[in-house]
Amino acid sequence: MAEPQTVPTAAVGLPAPTSPAETISGDNISAFRERSADPLADLTTLYDLTDRLSSAPDLAAALAGVLADGAALIGARRGMLLLSQPCTTLGLGLDHAALGALETVPTAQVLRPAGGEPTGDRFQEVAGQLGIGASYAQPLADLGSVVWFYDTLAQPSEREQRLAGLYCASAARLLAKEVERDRLRRTADALRRGLLPSGLPRPSGMALAARCVAAGLDGAGGCDWYDAISLPEGALALSVGSVTGGGADSAAAMGRLRAALRAYAVLEGEDPVAVLGDLELLLKSTEPARTATALYAYVEPGARRLSLAGAGQCPPLLVTSFGASFVETSLSAPLGMLSCWEAPGVELRADRGDVLLLYTDGLARRCGSSLHAGQARLRAAAAEAPRDVRQDPERFCDYLLETCVGDRAPAPGTDDVVLLAARFE
Repeated sequence: MAEPQTVPTAAVGLPAPTSPAETISGDNISAFRERSADPLADLTTLYDLTDRLSSAPDLAAALAGVLADGAALIGARRGMLLLSQPCTTLGLGLDHAALGALETVPTAQVLRPAGGEPTGDRFQEVAGQLGIGASYAQPLADLGSVVWFYDTLAQPSEREQRLAGLYCASAARLLAKEVERDRLRRTADALRRGLLPSGLPRPSGMALAARCVAAGLDGAGGCDWYDAISLPEGALALSVGSVTGGGADSAAAMGRLRAALRAYAVLEGEDPVAVLGDLELLLKSTEPARTATALYAYVEPGARRLSLAGAGQCPPLLVTSFGASFVETSLSAPLGMLSCWEAPGVELRADRGDVLLLYTDGLARRCGSSLHAGQARLRAAAAEAPRDVRQDPERFCDYLLETCVGDRAPAPGTDDVVLLAARFE
């Protein structure tokens, strides 16, 4: 079985527990079951539960709803849901130890076809340890099964069994669609990650690190990339960017654009404005309905010289021993937006120990309440980074993510978070 997870109770008219092991109170169960005593109320309850299940934000929430709402329908306090594909085990009112113990029981013993006293030597042993008096199981078509546990020797009434059966039949159809959507999300995300570099070059005189925190393709504001390639004569090309749109099409467009940028970097990488100009012409010819933002930097590690140009992308940060400052490269529109794209180039020289940070809008937007506020917070965090952290690009990237983003999960529609750090040695 899969690694166990515990989900909170969430049923119509029932409060969520304050801890994973808390169960539904007897008073709330009685009130819920009295509401379902009338046939019309039964239909209303089934409609409400099915409607709420259809609006679950993701597969995990849908599975949690089936487990908890089904428990309320039959008056159970605890339960376990087993999903075959993807292999998932969820528990209701069970901590990790209890759920782990139940997973040692043969599935045939756990998923009994009807309520009543648990049978099977191993099930009886575990049930006695956990205070389980009886169980009741329902199939979820070919997706898996769900089983609920009673504290005493009891089983649902005929009406409750009928309600649970109808609910699980409806839930199985909805879950099948959610499982397919989840599979497509995973496939699209794997596609996008596969289009990003599998590794970064290790040029003499420079250390690199990058991070990409995907927001999910569904509803995302764009599909971001980062890249770093070695050029002739020891030079280095760095880039970050974002293609508008969401879904697998956006990920594919991002891959095509990044591949083209690589080719232009090899051909004329020392001129960032020319590289982005060629990229804009290609975008208009092959992706006329899309726009993109991009930042390209041509770096000579030995001489510590940089040439940069940006197209609607947040300006990079140059972090030195004196603080952090923006390198203004944002005085231009995104690619594909204007009839003729133009941008100024920027040249500068770095000192040994300086760090150049390239990032996409998603990082700045996640850092603050607005793009401007997020950039200010990012700059402050970079300037305040401990010296030993700045000396290691890997640690520096992790520090910025932890300081500016923390453990906040991306909201629906949120952009990806991409950052690329280059330290001169």
